[in-house]
Amino acid sequence: MSRTEFIIATAIILFVAFCMGWFANWLIHRFTRVSKSDVGELERMAQELHEAEETRDQAITYLQQREAELTNQISQTEAELNAAMEGLRDARHEAEELRAYIERVHPTQ
Repeated sequence: MSRTEFIIATAIILFVAFCMGWFANWLIHRFTRVSKSDVGELERMAQELHEAEETRDQAITYLQQREAELTNQISQTEAELNAAMEGLRDARHEAEELRAYIERVHPTQ
């Protein structure tokens, strides 16, 4: 095989390899092409996901506010309960003092 024949054979092999590579690339892009309906569906799904995330964030914010309100209510209720218990304790103590005073003033006969 002469030098010229070798160069021509190599050129033909390289050209065939190039054509096969180009054809394979064309086939891959042909089968993996995204259609407009797929793009529209992806955009719709992205929009729905965005709306769902916003709704979730709003729900989290509402729950945090509600939790803060309920915690505040519990604190106020506990303070009122403590005040009522203190008042009841004072009233019982005063009632005991009054009973003791009455017993001293009017001893039972």
